[in-house]
Parts: sequence; C-alpha cells; structure tokens
Amino acid sequence: MVANLGYGTLIITFLVSIYGAAAAYFGARKHQSSWVDSARNAMLLTFPLLTITALSIIFLLVRGHYEIQYVTEVSSNSMPIYLRITALWGGQAGSLIFWSWLMSAFATAVTLRKWDRDREFLPWVILVSLVTLAFFLILSIFVENPFVSFWQSATGNITTAMFHPAGTTLYLPQDGNGLNPLLRHPGMIFHPPMLYLGYVSFVIPYAFAIAALVTGRTDDRWIRITRRWTLVAWLFLSLGLVLGGRWAYDVLGWGGYWGWDPVEIAAFMPWLTGTAFLHSVMIQEKRGMLKQWNMLLIILTYDLVIFGTFLTRSGVLSSVHAFAQSAIGPLFFGFIGLTFIVSLSLLNRRWNDLKSGVEMTSWFSREALFLLNNLLFVGIFVVCFWGVIFPVLSEALGIIGQKIPSLAGIFTGQKVTVGPPYYERATGPLFAGLLLLMGVAPLSAWKYSTSKTLGKAVWKPFVASLIVLIFLWVTGTRSWPALLGFWLCAFVVFVTLYEFWRAALARHNTRAENLLQALWNLAGKNRRRYGGYIIHLGVVLMALGIIGIEMFQTETQGTIPQGGEITLGQYSVRFDSLAVFDTADGRNVARAVVSVYKDGKYVGELHPRRDYYYEAQQPMTLAGVRSTMEDDLYVILVDWQPLSTT
Repeated sequence: MVANLGYGTLIITFLVSIYGAAAAYFGARKHQSSWVDSARNAMLLTFPLLTITALSIIFLLVRGHYEIQYVTEVSSNSMPIYLRITALWGGQAGSLIFWSWLMSAFATAVTLRKWDRDREFLPWVILVSLVTLAFFLILSIFVENPFVSFWQSATGNITTAMFHPAGTTLYLPQDGNGLNPLLRHPGMIFHPPMLYLGYVSFVIPYAFAIAALVTGRTDDRWIRITRRWTLVAWLFLSLGLVLGGRWAYDVLGWGGYWGWDPVEIAAFMPWLTGTAFLHSVMIQEKRGMLKQWNMLLIILTYDLVIFGTFLTRSGVLSSVHAFAQSAIGPLFFGFIGLTFIVSLSLLNRRWNDLKSGVEMTSWFSREALFLLNNLLFVGIFVVCFWGVIFPVLSEALGIIGQKIPSLAGIFTGQKVTVGPPYYERATGPLFAGLLLLMGVAPLSAWKYSTSKTLGKAVWKPFVASLIVLIFLWVTGTRSWPALLGFWLCAFVVFVTLYEFWRAALARHNTRAENLLQALWNLAGKNRRRYGGYIIHLGVVLMALGIIGIEMFQTETQGTIPQGGEITLGQYSVRFDSLAVFDTADGRNVARAVVSVYKDGKYVGELHPRRDYYYEAQQPMTLAGVRSTMEDDLYVILVDWQPLSTT
C-alpha cells in the first residue's frame, strides 16, 4: 500500500513536471501569462508530491518492509532508527529520490520570490528546473525504482517487479543486508546531503543564466538575483567536501583526508568552476566585463554537477565512493551532452551581444588578478578532468587497437590508473599561485593599479611574512616546498589582518569608534568583502594541514607482542591488550588497547579496532587517533594472531 502510494506520487510528479515545462514554454512563446502561472503552480506542486514519495521510502525503511528490494539492500533489523532514515540516501535508488526532492525544494523556493521586476525570466527558470527534475524522475521511475518488490514463483524462483506478476506470491525476507559498513559513520549522515544541496543549488543560477540568454538580457541582473543562491551552493558543496574528507580520515584507515579518488574529484570539479564563477561575477558587477566568460563558467558548473552525479552512480569508475554498475550511465551521458550543446548554442547566439566595451587598463588591477585567479582554477579543473576521464578513454580507445593492429601496442584497451602523484605534481604549483593571489589581489585597486602602487600596499605584509620564513629556517625547517608553502600562508594571513586593521583604523579615526566597534560595523556594511577574507583565513588553515600531511607525515608498521612497543619520532606506542567480542547490532569487534607515550611521558590511551559486519560480510577499520594542535597520532589495527599456548 505505502509502496504503491510512493510510486504513484512519483509518476504524478513526473507528469506534473512535463506539463509545467510545456506550459512554461508555451506561455513564454505566446506571451500568455495564464500559462506561465499554471506552470508556476505545477512547479510548486512537485515539492509536496515528492515529499510524500520520500516519506514513503522512509516509512518502509523504518518499519522493515523487506519485501521491497531497496529496503532489503540498505537496511536490517539491527540498524538503529537514525541509520534506517539516512539509508534513504545510502543506496542508488533512494539517493536519486533524495536528489529530486531537494531539487524540487530549491526550485519551489525560487519560484515563490517576487517576480514583478523579472517576469520575463520566470517561464525559462521554471522550464530549466523542471526539465532537470524530470530527467531524475525518469531515472527513478524506469531504471532505479525504489519501490520494486520481491516475488516468488511456485518453483521457488525469486524475481523483482513493481506490480504482481502472474503465478507469484509476495516474498518477505526476515531481514535485510544492512547498510554498507562504510556508510554507517556519523559523517555520512551529513556528507551526502551537503553535497546534494550544493549540487541542486547550482541549478538555480544556471536556470537564470539560460533565461538571460533566451530573453536577450545582457546586463548583470541575473547575477545579482542569483548571488545568494550561488553562495549557498558554494557553501554546501564546500561543507560536503570537508565532511567527506573527515569521513575518509576516520573510516578508510589510510591516515589522510584526500586520496584523489575519482569520485572525490568529481565533486571537486564543480567546486573549482563554481569558485571561479563566484570571483568572476564581481568583475562583471564592478566593471561590466567577462559576461561571456561568466556564462561559460555557470554552464560548465551545471554540467559538472550532473557529470559528478553520473560518475558516482554509473559505476563507470572504480571507487570506494561509487555505487555499483548501473544502466543509468548512458542516460546521464546523453543528458549531459544535450544540455551542454543546447547551452552553448544559446551562448553562441548571444555571443556578440555579451561583448563588453570595457577594456582592461592594467595587468595589476584587481580585475586582472581575478582573471588570473579564474585561469588557475580552470587549470586545476583541466588537470582533474583529464585525470578522471583518461582511464575511461584508455579503455574505450582499445577499439582502435582492435581495428588497426599496427596501433594495438598503443591502444591496448586496458584501463590506465591515474594516481595521486600525477595530481599533486600538476596541481601543486597552481594551488601555490592561488595562495599568492589571495595575498596580492585584496591590495590591488579596481580599474587603475600599477606595480608601484601595489608594491606600496603590499610591502608591510611581505616583510612580516619574511620574518616568519626566517624563523622557520632558524628553527630547523629545511624543505623548500614546505618553506614556500608556509611563507605563502603567512603572507595571506598578514595581508588579511592588515586589511582588517587598515579599514578599522580609518573608521576609528573618522567616526570616533573604538577599533572593535569599527571592525564590527565594517563587516556588517560590507559582508561580502570581509566574509571573503574570513574564507581566505579558513583556506590558509586547510593549506597548513595539507603542507603538514604532504611534507612532514611519517609512518611505520610492525608486529608487536602484548606489552611490546613501537616507536615513531617522539611517540612510543605500547600494545596492552586485545578484546574480541560480538555486539547486539550484528558486529564482531576486535578492539586493541594501546598506551601512548610522548618523549617518555604517558599522554593517553587509544583504541584502534576492526568491526566485522555479519550481515554485509564486510570489515571496517577504525583508527585510534590522538589529535592536538601540533600533530595527529593515527594508529591502525591491521591484523592480529592469537597467543601461542606452547
């Protein structure tokens, strides 16, 4: 009953989406506002309908309806309620519904805004949003249906179908397989929703960009309307990436936050182009420049959002983050190609209209430095895109080797793996360039700026950063990449603090406010600028962590008896005991107790363990971690042997 309700509302939502898109197009072409209003109502209806669909799945998961294939795949009796709820996005079919539900929520929210000033945008924003939503609903209805049930024939064969096949009865398993152990970490409660929120949020500025192209609006109105939507998208996508890194650090057991995994990179690529877009739109707002470039960036970001979803769900790439092989891959690929071609066609039609008569007057101006910032972001994107797509191309181009035997040695058809060394060597200098620009660009001026004026503004933070560099050298740091990275971080910090100090002091002198009040009022009046500075400081903290991992991480491994020790740098770790036991939630836990000493002094106890999930028949390694402001000690239990009795 509940499954039929969920599936029925899913189909109704799809039909409503198709109607709304058609009504919006017809109303725009015929200039009939009644059709546009009808399309708007259809858009508003999709959210409550998909809410019913999502709640139906959650009900089935919580109540343990294992006759439903999806429920059996991602839940079990031993799972707590909160994990059964989050299992909505723990599998392929459920995650597509969750994506669609969030898409309808954001599209509904933007539809509710006042459209008096921008009425011509409305039908095209609805059209783009509903076409995107309809595509994901097609996947859920025809390929990855979360409401399919198990049916058993008279001969005992088990089949799956949405509706009752003739000669079968409903098959009800006593328990499910349970959620993938890697997805039972608390971080996975928030990591996927944050990524999905970032993904669907970027659909909104893309929809307005397409509306501007169709209607011929060449001003920056669409950018000003979507500024907050872009910031929200960037924020959620950033949080999703950070939470994913924390999950990897806790669960995957390799002692790092980022492994240049293909699916990690798939989520990183729209962040790169989206961040470039956030910076470049300021140039269009301030100087009326880069209109064509901004259109291209938001089109690219939208299709990278779909591309990232495609890589995760098609199974085309091997990854710990990816779902299994699925038939939705070709559909995703076709939709990406279609939207990219249509978007570029519209951009090409308006290309001349988007040309700006304003020229860049100085290569030291802020707009020039922002443009260089954009090129560096796009350069990192190109490196990442090539690294992700090359394994697929190397396998696909094997056809050439089969057709032309003389080229068989080149086009072997084997999937070539691109590893972290490629990404680190190719992107390292580009990231360093971005850090440098984070320090220089805030001190440059719009429109007119020279090397002399920029030098006068930058020399104080530069000298302060050199003092940090000298201090690091004197205290024993000799790695030149580490010294360069620390200097860049120090330079950005001093520039940012200098900007805060300079502005607060000026306001203090003119308004007779104390410095803290002046700083608070400044931030309140120009939240965009000073909020950006705070983000820059956060990026510096991340950069310091990356430098520490890449340049100073040390590791060792060994077999130690009970009471034995292993030493690494300042630390000594003593193995005290090991306990192996079963838990009420279906796990076999092997938990070690180790004592940690630093410079011979006892500093605490860690408990690395390995959990084996009987239902999923999969192990999960959980490290014992001691975190301080200075360093992390990361201890993993790899294997163990019983004590000998002889």
